Amino acid sequence: MAQRGMLVAQQSFGKARAITKSDATVYSPPLDAFVVGADGNVVIVDNTGTSVTIPAIAGHVYHITASQILDASTATGITGLNW
Repeated sequence: MAQRGMLVAQQSFGKARAITKSDATVYSPPLDAFVVGADGNVVIVDNTGTSVTIPAIAGHVYHITASQILDASTATGITGLNW
């Protein structure tokens, strides 16, 4: 029996792509996650169509569905990830 809070299985992302911040680019399929190379805000459009600002720390994987990474983002070196 697995203990509470233990990681039982881990899945790797199958696709990574460099992101150019843009108010016009819509990702299809949407990104499943993203990571940034340098700290800053990442402004996304989520799966409900709502703009959300995420204060991102370099190297952390943010598991949030995003159809857009908007130009207002200040983080750099953004990489989009899909399963």
